[in-house]
Amino acid sequence: MVTLEAARVNCGYSLVEAADLFGIHRDTLWKYEQDSTRVSRTFMIKVQEVYGFKQNQIFFGVKSDFFRIKRNAS
Repeated sequence: MVTLEAARVNCGYSLVEAADLFGIHRDTLWKYEQDSTRVSRTFMIKVQEVYGFKQNQIFFGVKSDFFRIKRNAS
């Protein structure tokens, strides 16, 4: 599982490039990458299409929670 930001970086997109593909402002995408708990189902589906990751491979939530969960799982 990867964060939304990691998915973007793994695909080689800058924040601006990815935001353009989603049709949103780069600041909005940055906010989603920090906390994606309230993104729409439509956005989640679009993430799969743009980044090529399955929905269950991307952590949708607060980015800091992802790292806390990973650290505690080790």
